[in-house]
Amino acid sequence: MFDLIVIGGSAAATSAGIYAARRGLNFKIITKDFGGEVATSGEIGNWPGVIQTDGITLANQFKEHLKFYGVIPEEGVEVDEIVKQNDGYFCIKTKTDSRSDLKESSQGPTLNCDYLAKSVIVATGVHPRELNVPGEKEFRNKGVSYCTVCDGPLFSGKITVVIGGGNSALEAGLMLADLSSKVYVINKNQMFKGDQILIDNLKAKKNVEIIYGAKTTQITGEQFVTSLKYEKNNEQEIMVDGIFVHIGMIPNSNIVPDGVNKNNFGEIIVNKNCETNIPGLYAAGDVTDVSFNQIVIAAGQGCIATLSAVNYLNRQK
Repeated sequence: MFDLIVIGGSAAATSAGIYAARRGLNFKIITKDFGGEVATSGEIGNWPGVIQTDGITLANQFKEHLKFYGVIPEEGVEVDEIVKQNDGYFCIKTKTDSRSDLKESSQGPTLNCDYLAKSVIVATGVHPRELNVPGEKEFRNKGVSYCTVCDGPLFSGKITVVIGGGNSALEAGLMLADLSSKVYVINKNQMFKGDQILIDNLKAKKNVEIIYGAKTTQITGEQFVTSLKYEKNNEQEIMVDGIFVHIGMIPNSNIVPDGVNKNNFGEIIVNKNCETNIPGLYAAGDVTDVSFNQIVIAAGQGCIATLSAVNYLNRQK
C-alpha cells in the first residue's frame, strides 16, 4: 500500500518524485523505461540554469537527483490499467505482473493489483505518431526510426531523410546534417511550424535539401530501406539509407480509468492543480492538455501534481 504511485520516467515524474520525497510520502515511481522523450531530445538550451545540454545527459541528471533523495525508479514496468476501487484505493495492474502476489488490501479484495495506492500521478508522456504508409512497419529498425538522437549516428556518411515540419523534425535535420552526406527534409506543408532560429540554421546547411508540399506515400527496400516515394504534383522517388519520422506525438493516456475526461487528441484534461475529474488521480506533463509541451512545463506540472496529492491525502486522514 502506497500513499502515491507516480507512473512515468521523465521530467514530470522526476519533479513529482522529488517533491514526494521531500514531503516524506510513502511512494514509488514506476516506468517502462526512464528518460522518456527527454532522453531522445537533441540539444537542449532552455532548461533553466543550464545553458546547453542534451537529452541523455539531462535524463541522467534527473535520475541522479532522485537518487540523492533515495528514490530509485522501478523500471521495466508497463502499466496496463488503473482502476479506482469502491474503497477509494487505486488498483494498478501491469503487463509484467511484477507484483501479482498482491491480491487484497485491508479494505477488501482488489482486482489482482500489482500496486495499490491512495493517489496516483500519471506522467506517461507521449509516443511517436506513425506515417501509416506501406513499408513503414516492415522497415522499422531497418532504416526507419522515430528517434534521431538514438539512431542518427548509425547513418554517418549515408543519405537520410527527415519527415516532419515542427521543432523535432528541424532538430533531427540539423543533427543529421552533421552526420550524413545528404539530408532531405520532407514537409507536407508549405512552411515549417518550429522556432525560426532552427529553420534558419537548417536552411544554412549546404547538404540539406528541403522539399515542401510533399506527402510520403511508400517506403521501399530489401533487407533495409533503399528508397522513399512521395507525391508532389506527381509521385517521385529518392534513394535513401535512413528515414527519420518526426510528425507529432500521441499521448500515452489509454491506461487511465474510462471515466477520465480527455480531449479530442486523447490528452488527459486537468485543471490548474493537475487534478483530473476523478478525486485522487492526477496527471502531469505531455500526457495532459497543457498548452505547450516543454520540459520545464512538464517539471512544473509534476510539482503541482504532487503538492495537490499531498493536500488530497491530508484530507483523507
